[in-house]
Amino acid sequence: MLIGGFTVKAFGRSPLLESLVAAATETDRVLVLIQLNGGNDGLNTVIPLSEYTNLSKARAGILIPEAKVLKLTDATGLHPSLSGLADLYANGRLAIVQSVGYPNPSYSHFRATDIWLTASDANQNLSSGWMGRYLNEEYPQFPDAYPNTVMPDPLAIQIGSSISPGLQGPEVSMGMTITDPTKFYQLVTGMVDPAPNTPAGHELTFIRQVSQQTQQYAAVIKNAASKAANLSTRYPSSPDHTLGDQLKVVARLIAGGLKTRIYVVTLGGFDTHSNQVVAGATETGTHATLLGRLSKAIAAFQDDLALLKVDHRVVGMTFSEFGRRILSNASGGTDHGSAAPLIVFGKGINAGIIGSNPIIPSTVTAANNLPMQYDFRSVYASILRDWFGVPQQELESVLLRGFQSLPIIAAPTGVGRTAITPDSVTLRQNYPNPFNPSTRLQFTVADGPVQIKLFNSAGQEVMTIREGSYPAGTHEVWVDGSSLSSGVYYCRLQQGAEVRTIMMTLIR
Repeated sequence: MLIGGFTVKAFGRSPLLESLVAAATETDRVLVLIQLNGGNDGLNTVIPLSEYTNLSKARAGILIPEAKVLKLTDATGLHPSLSGLADLYANGRLAIVQSVGYPNPSYSHFRATDIWLTASDANQNLSSGWMGRYLNEEYPQFPDAYPNTVMPDPLAIQIGSSISPGLQGPEVSMGMTITDPTKFYQLVTGMVDPAPNTPAGHELTFIRQVSQQTQQYAAVIKNAASKAANLSTRYPSSPDHTLGDQLKVVARLIAGGLKTRIYVVTLGGFDTHSNQVVAGATETGTHATLLGRLSKAIAAFQDDLALLKVDHRVVGMTFSEFGRRILSNASGGTDHGSAAPLIVFGKGINAGIIGSNPIIPSTVTAANNLPMQYDFRSVYASILRDWFGVPQQELESVLLRGFQSLPIIAAPTGVGRTAITPDSVTLRQNYPNPFNPSTRLQFTVADGPVQIKLFNSAGQEVMTIREGSYPAGTHEVWVDGSSLSSGVYYCRLQQGAEVRTIMMTLIR
């Protein structure tokens, strides 16, 4: 047919056309997510040395001796079991995002995990995961016409017995599972678990072989695994180091050329209500063992990626469903809390600490918690935008609205970011303080969006004071506390990656 004098041909659906439009964004970059199941104690992981005096009052029985903390700066250090991560920090391969959480946190393992994996609000239930929505945007007709020449490989791989809800797309799961490292090597070698030498055993062997052969992506996984072998000698050999075994598989598949964008691995055991430490030797115990496994596995994985010459392609991130309370309990442990630090590692990140140490009150009760500095969805937005190159419109479709980005990923040469510097953002102490019922806030910001919120001592958001764009300069607002009860509150101002927090006291 002719349109405007030009010949036009219309083609029906074909594998060729499917492959041409398979991905919205072309990239060879990979994200590895390490889920710490149970709720990791952030205050025992990234230790706020500047708050050590007050912290020692709140958790004297479990706090790491100050002299044994691995200092990153004069104000902040790591648990002594995290020496591998401290080395990565010193070599510019590790970033810490302080006090990551969300407004109105849930203290339920199941609900909090759902919130993190779906990127929902606390009062919202979603059936799709944030990674699944991202992959659905990139590969909108999956699983039809997949695999194809442009994307012959799994979109995402979870190493574990079940697929993460985070990989659930709007209609179908966007990932596949490798049950465990043993099953992976059986798939690669064509071997199966031995069965009894009986008629029933022979049938079982046959069924297992058929199961392997019918996996949609078995051939491409075997092909990738055959092209690469782990080169690092730093992987722990103990059978307890399952995280290291999982990351060995991931490194091998990445180096073997799989185009898979997302890998999910897990480490459990972080629900440390009791016996978190050994009395009298608080740098040892359950939590120390878990952090040691995490540190050794990540350090070995990063070493392996470098030796395999693929470290420029990979960014990793840890997350847990929540942190723990400020106050330790009577059982030598900590109870479910709210915000906690999040760790990002890799060659392509901005090494350093984003945010400030959490404020620890001089008097702490069991109800006290840490307010968030950064919404976890800001971390997701930053990685999707700056690592995978997701455009803003798609980003808001994936995360359901816009979130302020953080400088987690190093900007490409010649690409600048909005000029918001630490010196350009201040939040002065409110006056009067204590106050009843209103008080004045004065703050200085750069030109652009600003968010000011009020949190109670339990870490729950109680008020949005201001949200919108401000011109560069100093501004003033009044806070009306007439609807609030007496108590201590945290006022949090955020502009870009810069967060300022002050404590305010309302007395009726």
